[in-house]
Amino acid sequence: MTPVLKRIHHVEFAVGNAKQAAYFYRQAFGFDQVAYRGPETGCRERASYVMKQGDIFLVLTTPLRHDDALAVWLMLHGDGVCDIAFEVDDAAVAHAHAVGAGAASVRAAAPHGDAAGTITTAAIRTYGEVVHTFIQRDGYRGFLPGFEKREIKGKPTGLMCIDHIVGNVEDRQMDRWVRWYDETLGLGRFVSYDDKDISTEFSALRSTVVASDDRNIKFPLNEPADGRKKSQIQEYIDANLTAGVQHLALKTDDILATIAALRANGVDFLPVPTGYYDHLWERVGDVAEDRGKIRDLRILVDCDETGYLLQLFTRPLQDRPTFFIEIIQRRGSESFGKGNFKALFETIEQEQALRGNL
Repeated sequence: MTPVLKRIHHVEFAVGNAKQAAYFYRQAFGFDQVAYRGPETGCRERASYVMKQGDIFLVLTTPLRHDDALAVWLMLHGDGVCDIAFEVDDAAVAHAHAVGAGAASVRAAAPHGDAAGTITTAAIRTYGEVVHTFIQRDGYRGFLPGFEKREIKGKPTGLMCIDHIVGNVEDRQMDRWVRWYDETLGLGRFVSYDDKDISTEFSALRSTVVASDDRNIKFPLNEPADGRKKSQIQEYIDANLTAGVQHLALKTDDILATIAALRANGVDFLPVPTGYYDHLWERVGDVAEDRGKIRDLRILVDCDETGYLLQLFTRPLQDRPTFFIEIIQRRGSESFGKGNFKALFETIEQEQALRGNL
């Protein structure tokens, strides 16, 4: 029986300067800094800052030695997600099941502790050089062993939880990873989009979403499809040198207030194509939010048979065209904005052309 993933415990980023990255996530996105691990706490090799908003935990980690494997990771890929960690009831069982189903082991189950208690962790490798860590907390008080409380308040922007995490994989590798997630972690196929759903005049991609039974963990997996020019997924893979995490979708229950706050903080969002709103309301129908504010804030809207959603995407958060963040509010809809795909990808193609990568 596949062990149950209780929740996403945290997402860890490898970054070139964790102190500056922590400042950015406080000032731009409104996260609180809640914990720290580094030389001052007895960890000589790395510095890590824990950022929290709502139920979202991000760990920003910088290697402090040239011979740390994470330094090589950064040289190859630039700043990005290196670990998506899950809380589980039994890390050893989760690890054994995943490895038995074909996953590559990174670390066998082992205990770690400090004055606040003991946890058990294990880890496996997924697409590219991304890791999944299993964390068995056993009532541990605090974030994780080795971290000390170091609080610096941000100004919250209404972000509540991780809605989904998107991975980009190489051409013709998507189905392989869909099966992998089903067999190793019990994340089943939720919804699929082919290159007819996600295409423009120039490029296309395919996507399948795997999800936990309760839909609290959702992982869309994208691969490039043939087109006249380079897919945004292929641009990502070229810049990242391999598969990797493309973006985090962070959920809010008031996207108007959240986007207004983020724009005021200087967060840089993708532009919405001219004419997007001309026929929008004919397509999506009535919404509870103010239409004028949606248009003024340049927010995207889509609907399906269960409701509607509102979403907006940042530009890449680093100089390489790799990782970015999506802000999403759901009003019943459990889809991923299929009606916005064409508008979104036309905008991304314009950005690619400016970079000379289309």
